Amino acid sequence: MQRRSALSKLLSHQNKHLYGRIDRSVSARIVGPEHLPKLWQEYPARYEGRSHRSKMPIETRTSEQGLFPELAASTRGVKAGVLPSQDIQDLISTGKITARTPILEEQIQPASLDLRVGDMAHRVQASFLPGQHATVEQRINELRMSRIDLTSSTVLEKGCVYIVPLLEEVHLPDNMSGKANPKSTTGRLDVFTRLITDYGVEFEHVPAGYKGKLYAEIVPGTFSIRLPAGTRLNQLRFFRGNPLASDTLITELDGREALVYSRDDNPVKAQVDRGLRISVNLHSVAPSEIIAYKAKKNAPVIDLSRVNHYSPDEFWDPTYHVSDKGLILDPGDFYILASKEQIRVPPDYAAEMVPFDSSIGELRIHYAGFFDPGFGYGMSDLTGTRAVLEVRAHEVPFLIEHGQIVARLAYMRLLKAPEKVYGVGIGSSYQRQSLTLSKQFKKLG
Repeated sequence: MQRRSALSKLLSHQNKHLYGRIDRSVSARIVGPEHLPKLWQEYPARYEGRSHRSKMPIETRTSEQGLFPELAASTRGVKAGVLPSQDIQDLISTGKITARTPILEEQIQPASLDLRVGDMAHRVQASFLPGQHATVEQRINELRMSRIDLTSSTVLEKGCVYIVPLLEEVHLPDNMSGKANPKSTTGRLDVFTRLITDYGVEFEHVPAGYKGKLYAEIVPGTFSIRLPAGTRLNQLRFFRGNPLASDTLITELDGREALVYSRDDNPVKAQVDRGLRISVNLHSVAPSEIIAYKAKKNAPVIDLSRVNHYSPDEFWDPTYHVSDKGLILDPGDFYILASKEQIRVPPDYAAEMVPFDSSIGELRIHYAGFFDPGFGYGMSDLTGTRAVLEVRAHEVPFLIEHGQIVARLAYMRLLKAPEKVYGVGIGSSYQRQSLTLSKQFKKLG
């Protein structure tokens, strides 16, 4: 199998192709100048076609070049795309993003900003959108049942709707908008989380030029939770124009970068139809391999501040094998599954899982659908990472089979080369995941 570095690919294509378009993220810290020399030296020079540039003084590279200076030319002049980490830092420095407490370095992800819950939650009668003539606070005052202090050890009950003011506010220019997603850990706990803005008419969307507060709607689905103030449940991306890549561009990108690998680490031609098609894995390669988790009902409370703390046995029923007929998903139950494919997101792209497509079946796939630049890619040294799928069947039992298409992955372009990528020295939780529960649970084996 031939692996080519990002540099050799760029040299072979020069300006014939511009890479596609962007969108996703996880927890991280900024890779500052003190980290770049080490990262550059560790870049895999052993691969074919690599012309190692370790003799070039790293200090001479601009922040726009980031970890992949060879990509700077491919993104120069891009007018539509998602902002990378260094541009988000600029928004903070210039006061376009503010907060009641200082924004932490680790909140800034490769292509998004983690948002923190404040110290007060409002339990309300129902989910809502404020509409064009009302603020979120006005709707809260109409629908509030109780106030909940998040600085104490308070439980948010499953099945109840809560609105929480976030610590961050935005003051966006007229040519910039935003879109939010739950973080991976949030989705894997079945905590339904959506962003709301004043005068908003749709969830998860921050209109161009919006100036004001941000709120999270939080609905614990399967588990009751403790939610300490400052917890990061969702993330916000910023973009200019329409960053979505067409099927033609995704196919071209697959030809250059090999977006999909099989479990034996061989490249596989991507299936592209309104995005990259994703199928479900229901086959195990060993008797001990878990292929699905089903959440238990009436499980204990989960404290979101705990990491590697809870025994999975108290919360999940594992499945090790299914019949050739497939797996029947019971309506209302929550499952964790994994994709059959190992997916790669090059560092000048991000991707987003389509959360629901009625043509695929009676189920919802993936609450947390944002894939960071570098997911399954690293420094061009990884052969993909499997996508973990958070799945809930709808009104009727639904049968899924091994290899069945269950979701689509939309690729989006970054405005410029990022200063950091997923899994490269930033504390990413799920870079080499197989079927992985959220970080609150102890790792098996």
